[in-house]
Amino acid sequence: MCMNAPVKPPIIRRLPSTATLSMDLRRGLPPKPPSPAATIRHRKPNSINHTTTTTNNNNNDRSPSATVTLVDRRSPSPIPKASDALPLPLYLTNGIFFTLFFSVAYFLLHRWREKIRSSTPLHVVTISELGAIVSLIASFIYLLGFFGIDFVQSFIATSRNPKNPNPLPVTTVTLTSEDDEEIVKKLVSGTIPSYSLESKLGDCRRAASIRREALERKTGKSLLGLPLDGFDYEAILGQCCEMPIGYVQLPVGIAGPLLLNGGEYMVPMATTEGCLVASTNRGCKAVLSSGGATAILLKDGMTRAPVVRFATAARAAHLKFFLEDRINFDTLSIVFNKSSRFARLQSIQCSIAGKNLYIRFTCSTGDAMGMNMVSKGVQNVLDFLHIDFPDMDVIGISGNFCSDKKPAAVNWIEGRGKSVVCESVITEEVVKKVLKTTVPALVELNTLKNLAGSAIAGSLGGFNAHAANIVSAIFIATGQDPAQNIESSHCITMMEAVNGGKDLHISVTMPAIEVGTVGGGTQLASQAACLNLLGVKGANKESPGSNARLLATIVAGSVLAGELSLMSAISAGQLVKSHMKYNRSNQDMTVITS
Repeated sequence: MCMNAPVKPPIIRRLPSTATLSMDLRRGLPPKPPSPAATIRHRKPNSINHTTTTTNNNNNDRSPSATVTLVDRRSPSPIPKASDALPLPLYLTNGIFFTLFFSVAYFLLHRWREKIRSSTPLHVVTISELGAIVSLIASFIYLLGFFGIDFVQSFIATSRNPKNPNPLPVTTVTLTSEDDEEIVKKLVSGTIPSYSLESKLGDCRRAASIRREALERKTGKSLLGLPLDGFDYEAILGQCCEMPIGYVQLPVGIAGPLLLNGGEYMVPMATTEGCLVASTNRGCKAVLSSGGATAILLKDGMTRAPVVRFATAARAAHLKFFLEDRINFDTLSIVFNKSSRFARLQSIQCSIAGKNLYIRFTCSTGDAMGMNMVSKGVQNVLDFLHIDFPDMDVIGISGNFCSDKKPAAVNWIEGRGKSVVCESVITEEVVKKVLKTTVPALVELNTLKNLAGSAIAGSLGGFNAHAANIVSAIFIATGQDPAQNIESSHCITMMEAVNGGKDLHISVTMPAIEVGTVGGGTQLASQAACLNLLGVKGANKESPGSNARLLATIVAGSVLAGELSLMSAISAGQLVKSHMKYNRSNQDMTVITS
C-alpha cells in the first residue's frame, strides 16, 4: 500500500530585482542574497504572474493557489542610470568623447579639403577615414546626452516597456491559502459588504488591502500611485475615515518664525500650491523684523442650532420667550452642561420663521473643536423642554442657523468657534527692503481690493486677499476639519498709515476660527507632530481650552503674514512673476510620477 508523501509548503522569498542583478553583474559583484523582510500583498494589475503548484507522489491533483505580490518594505533600491554602466567615471568618459569628437571632426575636414583640392571624389574613403566617420557618429550620439544622460536612459526604458516605463520592483509567488482571494471575490460579487471587513477580519491593514484589490478588479482601474503601507489604519477606525484603501500624501512646509504675543512659532502648512509657504514665510519675516504681532481672543464658543416646529406661530413664540428669559437660563445650563465636564452653556439665541423656531446654542468646549460636545448638550435640553412643551416637534438637531461649513452672516456677525483680532505695525524700512513696496501703495490697494472690490462682489466675510489659503494649509497639517475652512476664513484685512504716514498698521479680524487640539484628525501621528511643533498638542490639563485658543491665534497671525506678503507682491507687480517661477513645473512629469 502506497503512502502519500507529505507536501512541503512553498518557501516565500523576495527575489532580487532585475535592475539590481544587472547592476551587480556590470560591476563584477556577486548577486546579493534575497532579503527576508518582505510583505505579502495582493497582485496588482499588469503584474507578471508566475504560478506554481504542489503535487503528491501518486497523482497530479493541483492544490488551489492564490497569486500575491511581494514588495520590499524597506526603501527601494535606486533606479539604475545609464552612467552606471560606464567603465570609467563620468567626467573622464565625457572628456574622452569630447576630445574624440573634435579630433575626428578636424581630421575629416582636413582630409576632405585635400580631396577637393586634388579633385578626388569625396565618396571614396580609406579605412582610416571610415573609422573616423564611425567614431564621429558614435561620439556625437554620446554627446547628445552629455548634459543629462538620464534623458537618453528614459527613452531606453520606454522602448523596453512602453506601457509601464518605470515598473515597481515586485515579485509574484503562489500561496496555498485562498482566504484573502475568496474574500476579494465575494466583495466583487457583492456577497459581503465592504464596510464590514474591519469587524470581520479584525485587521484594519488587511481589510484595506483586500478592499483595494477588490476595487481594482471591479473597476479595472489601477491604484498603483496610491500608497497603502506606512499608515496606521487602526488609528482611523471609527473616527476619521471609513472603508479606507490607502492614503494621500501631501507636502508640509514651514513658515516662520512667527513672532506672536512675544513667542516664536514655526507654522506647518500642508499644501500643493507653489509660492504659498514662501509668501507666508516672507510675511513672517516682515512681522519679526518689525517687532512681532499681537493677537487678542475676543470670544470662544461653538454653536449648534436645532429647528423645532409647533402647530401655531404663537406656540413657537411662547418657547422663544421662555428660552430667552434669563430666569430660565440657569436651569437650562445645568441640563446642558451634563453632556461634558468641559461643555459650559454661554448663550441661547432664537429666530422664528412662522411656526418654526431656530434655537442657536453657544457653549465653550475646552480644547476640542466641540461639534459633538455641543450637539449632545443640545439633545439634553430638547429632551428637557419636551416636559413643558410636549407639542414641540424636533425637525432636526441642526437647522443651519449654527451655521456649520457654510458662509453665513450669523457667523460673520455673531462669531463661531474662536473670534480673534491680530495686528502689527510694519516699519517703513521693512516695507521697502523686505516687501519691496511702499506704505501708501499698500493702503490704497487694500482699500480698493479687499474693501471696495469685495463689496462690489457681494462678498460675505471675504474682505481679504487670500485668508483661506493659509487657513486651509494649517488646518490640513494640524488635523482640523478642512470643510470648516469656509467660516474659519471669514476675515477683514485693514491697513492704514501710522506714525506720520511712514509705517504701516495692518490687522486681520477673524470671527469664526473653528479649531481643536483633541479629537478627530488631531490624533493621527502626522497631524499630532505638527501640533507638537506648535506646542499645542493634546489637551491642556492646567488650563483647559488654552491650547485650542493659542492655535486660533497662531492661525490669525499666519493669515496676517500671508495677507501682508501677497498684498505687497500685488502692489509691486510681482505676483505673476513669482508664480511663474515657483508655481509652474518645468520638469518632465513622466519622470516625476515614476
